[in-house]
Amino acid sequence: MSENAIEGYDVVLLIEQALSEQDAAQVHSLHEGLDQQVTYHVLLPLEDAAARIESAMGSLTAGDMLASPTMPMSEVDLEAVRKDCAERSGSELEQTLSALTRSGAIARGEVVTDPPIDALAAKVAAVDGREAIILTRPHVVAEFFHLDWTSKARRRLGVPILHLLEHETFDGQAEGYGDEGITGL
Repeated sequence: MSENAIEGYDVVLLIEQALSEQDAAQVHSLHEGLDQQVTYHVLLPLEDAAARIESAMGSLTAGDMLASPTMPMSEVDLEAVRKDCAERSGSELEQTLSALTRSGAIARGEVVTDPPIDALAAKVAAVDGREAIILTRPHVVAEFFHLDWTSKARRRLGVPILHLLEHETFDGQAEGYGDEGITGL
């Protein structure tokens, strides 16, 4: 049974970053005209503090690293980065839920710490989701090797998967690059 009190059409939405007003309106437009009440369950993976630190460390040049002694990051610094990541993710989720609500949609959401596809599969099962939508930035390399969220979700879930690229109109995605843009199961 669905988490919803009213029988409806549940859509699980996996996103990488806050949706723009345009993104939210486009997602909502996909389900206009359905006889059932549509509820969007938004999942936003918690930004990984460790990856953020690694990325920052990787941007240092070899000369910078050799010129100054290596200082290990303290637990206090790491905790501050973790807190910042949690705050950012929470803020992006709230922005997304607000954008969907302003478009006229019913939306719930959560920041998830599980691997994204595990969280997506669990939520689809928990709410008896009828479809999943994955909104991402373009990931040319990951998509080429089928390591992206959409490819993983298609192999795992038994519901239609729609992959949209954030900040692009449906028309722009339809004219996209090969496998990018709107794709079905």
